[in-house]
Amino acid sequence: MNPTTVAFLVLYYVVVLGVGFWAARKGAGTNLEGYLLGGRKLGPLVTALTLQSTSMSGFMFLGAGALAYAEGYWALWYAAGDIGGGVVNLSAIGRRMRKLSQLTESLTPIEYLEKRYPSPAVRLFAGGLTVFLLGAYVIAQFIAGGKGMALVTGMPYSLALMAAVGVILVYTFLGGYLAVAYTDSFQSIVMLVGVLWIFIAALMEVGGLSAANRSVADLEPSLLSIWGRDLGYQGQFGIALGAVLVFSIGYMGWPHVVSRHMAMRHPATARLAGAYATGWNLLFVPAPYLLGILAIVIVPELADPELAIFRVAQKLLPAAATGVIMAAIMAAIMSTADSLLFQTGSIAARDLYERFINPSASERQMVWASRLLVLAIGVVGYFVALIQPPTVFGIVVFVTSVLGSAFLPAYVCAVWWRRANTPGAFASMVAGAGVAFVWQLAGLDAATGLHAMLAGLLSSTASMIVVSLATQKAAPTPARIIALMNEAAS
Repeated sequence: MNPTTVAFLVLYYVVVLGVGFWAARKGAGTNLEGYLLGGRKLGPLVTALTLQSTSMSGFMFLGAGALAYAEGYWALWYAAGDIGGGVVNLSAIGRRMRKLSQLTESLTPIEYLEKRYPSPAVRLFAGGLTVFLLGAYVIAQFIAGGKGMALVTGMPYSLALMAAVGVILVYTFLGGYLAVAYTDSFQSIVMLVGVLWIFIAALMEVGGLSAANRSVADLEPSLLSIWGRDLGYQGQFGIALGAVLVFSIGYMGWPHVVSRHMAMRHPATARLAGAYATGWNLLFVPAPYLLGILAIVIVPELADPELAIFRVAQKLLPAAATGVIMAAIMAAIMSTADSLLFQTGSIAARDLYERFINPSASERQMVWASRLLVLAIGVVGYFVALIQPPTVFGIVVFVTSVLGSAFLPAYVCAVWWRRANTPGAFASMVAGAGVAFVWQLAGLDAATGLHAMLAGLLSSTASMIVVSLATQKAAPTPARIIALMNEAAS
């Protein structure tokens, strides 16, 4: 356990905890809107940074590096979609969703769906599905944090996991959305500095990208292809397109991401936030994937590909720099884990507990219900993460594919298509989630040449259109909703 590395980690944890205490003192927990949405007062820079750091997660330092290490340049299909995800999300639904969510007095993305598609069934299904999937996603981040800290500090995995989970729980519990947003913003800068530092060091070690490519070709030429090791994905454009869609338009179906629109200070915030998000993505997104490729040359005999970037940092950087890199990796993990944990607790409290169990709960009771559910989910997640279920990459792609397939058409049509109605939205969510879920469990990607995200999205989109049109007479969009949509569009 290197003292310098530990010192940097301790300093990093002190800063994020300090932000949590500051957010609590700012009054983030005094009322429900303040706790759940930070009082709807976040500006463009904070919006962009929390949106992107929340989206990236420990997947970028573990999953992205591992995929590139195993499959070479094939991994860049995922990076291609990821670069434009933020601006696509903010441009397509950001401004209108900010308006419509306030007009409907919605405080969570699931409540927003019920207000737009009036039916308790919509909220019950969407809330239950989201809590289940985001809970699984939280566990993936916990695993990433525990593995990373255990590797760098030498702590046993169980203790490393407890330290990471404990810090996240404290500042999320105290400060609510405001703490999550501002710690995410700080962590996004740490992530960017860290990944660029290790990327530059790795490029210098191998003599540049061209030299690295020559070395990779000597080891396994097929890794230089966009079709993966041994050309295993050759001609499978349906898989490649799905890989692009997961982290581009797929963002628009992730409740923990679209909630960022609801917390913006003004609808116009979306425009500048989109520019900031794109700039950050251009610098950050390609680096972890390319690092995975460089790791093939730098650490060729790696038993666990998910540790590729960790091992490169350990091999190339001095202890002080390793501490910064470790802080960057923990920032990626924690910035997503806190958002997932907070959003899961908020939805469980607001959309399930208050809506279906205790409708008369006061705002103060709801704030505490959300806090206690955050704590409970964190504790359960810790014990599940102890057994280390499937890979971080596998969990993230599984969860995000189902989320995007289930909710993307519902959120997009909520602001753009007035004829989208309740039966259409419900059918869309069920079809999208069901197809993406079964597609991945049955391993149909390889058999059909279609990525689960693409198959699920086609199903949910078709269901939304067909069912909405077929049920227009029986279940038209309420006139009140159409009036609010017109106001949001102005």
